[in-house]
Order: sequence, then C-alpha cells, then structure tokens
Amino acid sequence: MTTTPGVRLSTLPPATGQAGLRGALASEFTKLRSVRSTYWTLASLFIVSVGIAAIAGAAIASNLQSNPANKAGMDATQSVLIGFFELGQLVIAVLGAMVITSEYSTGMIRTSLTAMPRRGTVYLAKMIVFTVVTLIMSLVTSFVAFFVGQSLLSGSGVAASLFHSTTVPTGAQVNGNPMNVTFFGSYTISPGTVLTAIVGSALFVTAVALIAYGFGAIIRHTAGAITSAIGLMFVLPIIIQILPNTWRWDIMRFFPDAAGRVLSVTINNQNPHLWSAWPQFGVTLIYAAVLVGVGGYLFVKRDA
Repeated sequence: MTTTPGVRLSTLPPATGQAGLRGALASEFTKLRSVRSTYWTLASLFIVSVGIAAIAGAAIASNLQSNPANKAGMDATQSVLIGFFELGQLVIAVLGAMVITSEYSTGMIRTSLTAMPRRGTVYLAKMIVFTVVTLIMSLVTSFVAFFVGQSLLSGSGVAASLFHSTTVPTGAQVNGNPMNVTFFGSYTISPGTVLTAIVGSALFVTAVALIAYGFGAIIRHTAGAITSAIGLMFVLPIIIQILPNTWRWDIMRFFPDAAGRVLSVTINNQNPHLWSAWPQFGVTLIYAAVLVGVGGYLFVKRDA
C-alpha cells in the first residue's frame, strides 16, 4: 500500500476564524421565523389590540352622541390603546417565554450550543432578535390601533390627532336635560403628547416581553415562565389593591405594571401616587434588566 504525502483527504475548506455574534443573529432569526407559533402570537397581538381599539372607539362615539357630558376628561388616546398595553403584554409574554423555553422542551438547545459553544453569544443573539421583532411589531400595532380607534371617534369632539393639537373639556355640568351641557375648562393635547403615548405603550409591551424572556431563561419551562410573568404583571398588582392605602400607594410605584397606567395618558389626570411616565417606565426596565441578566448568568453556568 502506498500513500501520497501532502494529499488532503477532506474536501472541506479549513476552519478559519471564530463563530461570532453576526452568525448567531442570523441563526436565531431563522429559528424565530421558521416556527408557526411566532406568526400566531404576533397575529394575535395585532388582531386583539386593533380589534379592541375599534370596539372601544365605536362604543365611545355612540355613548357621546347620547351623553355629551361624558366628553369631559375623555382621554381618547388611552381609551383606544388600553387593549394593546393591557392584553398585548399578556400575548407577547407568551412569545417571550417560548423563544427560549421551546428549545429546552424539545432538546434542541443542546444542538444549538454544539453549533455555537459560546453560550453568552447565543443568549445575547436570541435576546436581540426577539427584542427587535417585538419592538417593530409593537410599534406597528400601537400606531394602527390608534388610527383605527381615532377614525371611529372622529366627529365626536374628543378624537386625538398626531398632526394638530386637540382641545378637550376637563369638566362638565348637566342642568336637568342631559343635552343642556355647560363645559368649563379645557386641556390642550399636543401631537407630541399623543406620540409619546403611542410609542411609550409599544416600549412598555416590549419591556414586558423581555421580562417573560428573563423568566424563561431562569425557569426553562414554558408554563412556569408564562405563569411567573402573568403573576408579576397581573396577579400581584391585584393583591396589592387589598392592602391599606398607606401601604399600597407606596408599593404600587415599584411594580413594573404601573408604567402602563401613565405612559398612555395624554390628559393631565395622572395618578399622583405614581411617578411621571419615563421614570415609571424606568422601573419596568429595571425589572427586565435584572431578570434578563440573571437568566443570562444561569444560561452560561448551568448544563443544557
């Protein structure tokens, strides 16, 4: 038997460089768009949010026709966005958990980490891809829900606008006949305030998605992660309501759900016990950062 020295037995090119974030991002985006649950969840977010905005807009317009006094203090922007930032966060939390827990439930996480042994890079790439997709979809949903709701409120006298300032009454007095209404005082809503509410609601929903993502990395079980996110955003705030007033107002501002109550407000009727919009949103971001950080640490340290 003779051999020829220097002849390569493999036709594969020699390995060069090191797998990096760019390749991991492409891989994670392929994973996210290749499963049907992503499309179903994002579609649910859009349909539920826009649908509730349409129902709210039509119902409010109908009510104001028969009861003009109800125009006083009506926040048209918050009224049509409430479905998005209340139920939208519930829908997106499901996707946030499944983005990472689904790989543990199927065992594919071992394949992913074999292909890309740098765990921190995998975790970061997964988070970046999911955050960008969620933010884009949240912004689209928020704007569409706003425009659909305001189109149904047009002509009611309370519809908000992104293109010019809107003046709404802040008080009303009804003298006998419901149609005999005297408004006193007004509040001017600027397009910038409306834009802040729309974008702020989208940012809030995205932050909730990251909270669910962090829970998913920590718990590594879909049902457990979703339950934990719902408990933090919905159940605990309800429990807080039964506490004495001297306690609950001080506690409420330190919970992540409070940001949704102030980011969408355009009329100056904010709860005086909560911080203003962006500081209150900062509380939500702190929760998201801590949970994502703890999840990342455990993702790197624990066995798959």
